[in-house]
Amino acid sequence: MSFKVGIVGLPNVGKSTMFNALTKSKNAEAANFPFCTIEPNVGVVSVPDERIQKISKIAISKKTIPTLITFVDIAGLVAGASKGEGLGNKFLSHIREVDTIVHLLRCFESDEIQNINKTVDPVRDFEIIETELMLADLESLEKRIGKKNKNVVENEDLNKLLEQAYALLKNGKNPCSLRNNFDSKIINSASILTLKPKIIVCNTEEGSIVSGNQYTKLIKEHFKGEEIVNISAEIEQQITELGDSEALEFMKDLNIQETGLDRVIRSSYKALDLSTYFTAGPEETRAWTIPTVCKAPDAAEVIHTDFKKGFIKVETIGYEDFIQCNGESGARDKGKLRIEGKDYLVKDGDVLHFRFNT
Repeated sequence: MSFKVGIVGLPNVGKSTMFNALTKSKNAEAANFPFCTIEPNVGVVSVPDERIQKISKIAISKKTIPTLITFVDIAGLVAGASKGEGLGNKFLSHIREVDTIVHLLRCFESDEIQNINKTVDPVRDFEIIETELMLADLESLEKRIGKKNKNVVENEDLNKLLEQAYALLKNGKNPCSLRNNFDSKIINSASILTLKPKIIVCNTEEGSIVSGNQYTKLIKEHFKGEEIVNISAEIEQQITELGDSEALEFMKDLNIQETGLDRVIRSSYKALDLSTYFTAGPEETRAWTIPTVCKAPDAAEVIHTDFKKGFIKVETIGYEDFIQCNGESGARDKGKLRIEGKDYLVKDGDVLHFRFNT
């Protein structure tokens, strides 16, 4: 199971710089003018997880394969995008393809970087983007519901979701609360922009990464309960240009415990309600991404559809037990290896071995 994270924001808030830092690339042209990113830049990176290296070492695996996350740097948005202003149509089509949205907000002062607004106001910037997403959803739902489109899927739950979302949008309300009322598969199939999980990333100056500043504090007060991450895109870029030991020393000097990539990925997993399990053997140790609530056959399907079709059982070892028992053999000897059936809910960090009919 792979997933895409779209980085959105107004022009010149640091999207391309952040993308370059997160993906350790120079793919996005960081330039001090609007719309330097005309087509979305895509970067695929390994999800940092110290557990996989420990498991691989114990399993004496030839290969270690982490799970992946895709970042999409999407062109800057302006007010009126839903009506085609700026690169509105491109923006909206690209954002429909991602699983979660990172709202990158400018939370720093600078006379050197051009700003389309005269003042720094991250709450205003967030609301500009959200308003355009709401207007785009309203127009889309009007076509799907208002005109009684014959191509609308005859799915009662989906139709309920579309109708409720439309009613809220028509009254100027964001339908994001509906995420709590419908199954995730229904929500994903609805293709409603404002229902996508969101992460708020505050792009700050160097001295505010840890403690924040007046703008990040305003964001926390205004968006209680949301996933909020403070980073400095410029500092993240510098970190990627250093060697491992130099980067660690640099982060230590700045009192940064982990990189922005680590924090954004952790927040992405939380926003999307995802977890990780592992498979381990002499050939490879591999990480697999699954929904947090996931039964064993569905987890098996992530590897191959045949694994779910022919599922018999799964041998399960918790991560801590695998490490403490020095692998599968030790876990078996100490009674820490369990045989689970179709109703087993896979836990984050489980080391699994599936048995299935071919």
